[in-house]
Amino acid sequence: MTPLFANPTVLGDGQAAARLAELAKQTEAIQRQLEAMAGQKSPASALGRLDIFHNYMGVFVAAFLVALIATPIMRRIAIANGVVDRPSVARKIHRLPVAYLGGVAVYLGIVAGIFFAMMHPFHGLLTLHPSTRGHGELPLDAVVAVLLGMTVIMFCGLYDDVRGIDPRAKIAGQLFAAAALATQSVGTKVAAGLLIPIASSLGIGTTIVNDAPTILFHIPLPGGTSIPVDVVYWVGTAIIAMFVLGACNASNLIDGLDGLLSGVTAIAAAGLLFVALTLASRDDGPLDALRVVICLALLGGCLGFLPHNFNPATIFLGDAGSLMLGYVTILLVLTLGDTGKTHLVLAGVIIYAIPIIDTTLAIVRRKISGKRISDADDQHLHHMLKRALGVKGAVFALYAIGAGFAALGIALSTGKGRVTYALTLVCAAFIGVTSLKVARRAHHEKQAEDLAASGKGKIERGGSVGPPSKIGPPANGGHAPRSTQPASMTATEAPAAEHKA
Repeated sequence: MTPLFANPTVLGDGQAAARLAELAKQTEAIQRQLEAMAGQKSPASALGRLDIFHNYMGVFVAAFLVALIATPIMRRIAIANGVVDRPSVARKIHRLPVAYLGGVAVYLGIVAGIFFAMMHPFHGLLTLHPSTRGHGELPLDAVVAVLLGMTVIMFCGLYDDVRGIDPRAKIAGQLFAAAALATQSVGTKVAAGLLIPIASSLGIGTTIVNDAPTILFHIPLPGGTSIPVDVVYWVGTAIIAMFVLGACNASNLIDGLDGLLSGVTAIAAAGLLFVALTLASRDDGPLDALRVVICLALLGGCLGFLPHNFNPATIFLGDAGSLMLGYVTILLVLTLGDTGKTHLVLAGVIIYAIPIIDTTLAIVRRKISGKRISDADDQHLHHMLKRALGVKGAVFALYAIGAGFAALGIALSTGKGRVTYALTLVCAAFIGVTSLKVARRAHHEKQAEDLAASGKGKIERGGSVGPPSKIGPPANGGHAPRSTQPASMTATEAPAAEHKA
């Protein structure tokens, strides 16, 4: 059969063969071009994690030095103005007053690291890694949102350290910081990884907005107009608010031993830095450079403060530091999902698992004991470990546990999902069951002691409560022993009274 081509005339066999050979050569040339294009690497992918880390090392050094130098200065200011934590309850491990305002020094260190990165065109001591998505500069709008949120939360905590503040005002400050992130879409895209696949499976249409798929609903108005509602954005905003509130108060609750929170946060920052460097080497998105900068600034600020805060501590973070460290850590976790990789957000949560597990257990424990969630107690993870290992032993044990969870989070970020989820479940369950068992036993022993002290029963062998040994008026006049905990204490204030819990 004679082949037909674009010309209206019928070609002979020789012409057809020549035309086919020419088309075959053109096809091969196009295929080689496509293979070459597919094999090309982005500018960032030519650099490894270690190369990018070296480029940004100045951020860590700046944050470390500023925090290291600012901490004793803030200690002098705190002592001169009476901003100190005085040991007034038995849960506190220190016997002498210790200065607050350490959180301000860490804040200054983190801000110094970020500004060092922003000023790189002037000093030339830092080179942003080449990227096809970051335009060679830090995203200014996102930097402003991060700094604004940090500043608001730090000042809310600082005011609470100095004068005391209503818990609702602190929550309002945390929500304001979350809103600052949402206005620049820092973290709002986390919801895309959850909602877009669900919408596709249900046959719900998606719309491209700002080069990203989203779900739009239109609320009709009179006159034929409508208001578009970006479902992904608003769900992401709600996620940001919950994450910020939870992380700030979780960090506040574990700030109960010298060097604990600053060290655990430094370990988490190191784990998040590994994930951030991996994303930067793959040219993942426009927040790659900012993510690396904040990780290094957080790591440097915590390590610069830690020598002053480690046992025996000469200065405490205070609410200014504990709330801010929780905020900065969780915003890093949220930025991991900026390009829709929700599993990386889960990896970040695993990396920062210790505060999350401890807070969850505190809520469950207090519910079991019939207490309010805001009531302080001495059954936190660090309290249990301190009774068994001492202060330094408990801190090092929690450092090791934090490093283990950081390793699990890194493993998840590299694709080892099923194994990581299983190991994380086992570790979290073991910690949870053990701590709840210890807390429940302590609660039962306390109940038995109270009954025996009030003359209503006696402690028998095995810790059970038997009948009264004799009839008589209660030793305390018929009233149950009063708690030394002020009734007005809230979940965010409890650590400050325990130094902190």
